[in-house]
Amino acid sequence: MTDCLFCKMASGEIKPNIVFENDDVLAFRDINPQAPTHVLIIPKKHIASINDIHSDDETLVGKLYAAAKAIAKQEGFAGDGYRVVMNCGEDAGQTVFHIHLHLLGGRKLTWPPG
Repeated sequence: MTDCLFCKMASGEIKPNIVFENDDVLAFRDINPQAPTHVLIIPKKHIASINDIHSDDETLVGKLYAAAKAIAKQEGFAGDGYRVVMNCGEDAGQTVFHIHLHLLGGRKLTWPPG
């Protein structure tokens, strides 16, 4: 998608603060962090929302969670705990319509989140 912010990041047109990257996944620091560590993890393939995930995307979505696990370990809070969230739709707070996980850690997180 030519007007998708995250697609521009995945293609290298926009350069975020990258913390993890492989052939399928890009992860970068959120510009408005809600925890000491707040990383967004995106597939390089454009998928607008959870509602647009198809059966052939299941492995790719699993790779997002594998990246979250690796980043939590890399950032040093895997053992203490962390939160991984994916919003779906405007009412849930999705502002960029390209699926992405929010990885939050580095402090004790409360529940409910908001």
